[in-house]
Amino acid sequence: MKPDEIAKLTKFLRAKFDNAGLTVRARPQKKDSGEVYIGDEFIGVIFRDEEDGELSYNFSMAILEFDLDE
Repeated sequence: MKPDEIAKLTKFLRAKFDNAGLTVRARPQKKDSGEVYIGDEFIGVIFRDEEDGELSYNFSMAILEFDLDE
């Protein structure tokens, strides 16, 4: 992902989740996705999807069972 895309996605997600600590970071060796963090904690991956001239982003977050027990 390009730096301007990362900045736009970070701004959008911060507003959507009302969390200024949320950031999107470039993934090493990957140009079609970014990593999503809250502070230093990795929470998921956001994928860039361009198909038929339409651009969208898909956010994927795995929640492990033991995380629910905290």
